[in-house]
Amino acid sequence: MDNCEELIPEYLNFVKGVVDSEDLPLNISREMLQQSKILKVIRKNLVKKCMELFEELADNADDYKKFYEQFAKNLKLGIHEDTVNRKKLANLLRYHSSQSGDEMTSLKDYVSRMKENQKDIYYITGESKDVVANSSFVERVKKRGMEVLYMVDPIDEYATQQLKEYEGKNLVCVTKEGLELPEDEDEKKKMEEDKAKYEGLCKAMADILDKKVEKVVVSGRMVSSPCCIVTSQYGWSANMERIMKAQALRDTSTMGYMAAKKHMEINPDHAIIKTLREKVEADKNDKSVKDLVMLLFETSLMASGFTLEDPQLHASRIHRMVCLGLGIDEDDMPAEDAAADEEMPPLEEDDDSAKMEEVD
Repeated sequence: MDNCEELIPEYLNFVKGVVDSEDLPLNISREMLQQSKILKVIRKNLVKKCMELFEELADNADDYKKFYEQFAKNLKLGIHEDTVNRKKLANLLRYHSSQSGDEMTSLKDYVSRMKENQKDIYYITGESKDVVANSSFVERVKKRGMEVLYMVDPIDEYATQQLKEYEGKNLVCVTKEGLELPEDEDEKKKMEEDKAKYEGLCKAMADILDKKVEKVVVSGRMVSSPCCIVTSQYGWSANMERIMKAQALRDTSTMGYMAAKKHMEINPDHAIIKTLREKVEADKNDKSVKDLVMLLFETSLMASGFTLEDPQLHASRIHRMVCLGLGIDEDDMPAEDAAADEEMPPLEEDDDSAKMEEVD
């Protein structure tokens, strides 16, 4: 028969073969046959044979590459469904990583390359290899010389929910809160000082963003980016939210409580954040601060893999930044842009515009 779920699990539906058995009780009804214990034994042996075959195939890199290109999704579906063989299937997975170049690496090879003080396996999920490789989330991890696995297949999101660890090492998503990289005493001390120093800015930003984020905190995960949006440990990641929004038959009720709870993390070493802190400390009610914080939030959303709720408003903010950079007076702007501006305070105070005129 083409479809016999009793004999072989769904994730191995690409396997074709003939089962020869002298023990099947074919002289009784089909319903009885489906309940037969012998079928369970046959199923167990078939899965075992498949695993042995895949492991044998994995010894030849070229052959396995062809096989993996075709059936990687099936193996990942197996991780999600088959608790018994999860460990064997985990050995068969291959991913691109920050250190593997064009080749794909196994979890076993990743563990063999781990740093002495590294406790976890780091990974990032996203749309494509190029997007995740240039993400702000991997900056600090890569700078420390640690490897990050690039998971760019939508089914990876489901597989990692089940595959929590490998050989005693936890799988940690670098886009979620609570990322703890190995630190020495000096780094810990600096982080504590930064948290105290930027406490006022974090509070001011949280007040401006209000319900858009749960909290704003100082972070050590970035190097060249001023800020990023991370998700809570147990909700969806930005990539998972994108996948769920694309589902034709999605359940809107789950979107409410599973949708990513956003936390904004700021980089205390970045010039933008340092200057913004000085601006807030000088005048909490500075009209330009609100707009700058909203711009930082919206650009971080896009860079972190989220979609904007109101792209038009973001575009208006950017256009006004361009006008400011070009020294264009707001009075010269078209009526539509001017109408959009009514919702927002000017990006800079008038005395700044005056300074620009003096320079001219």
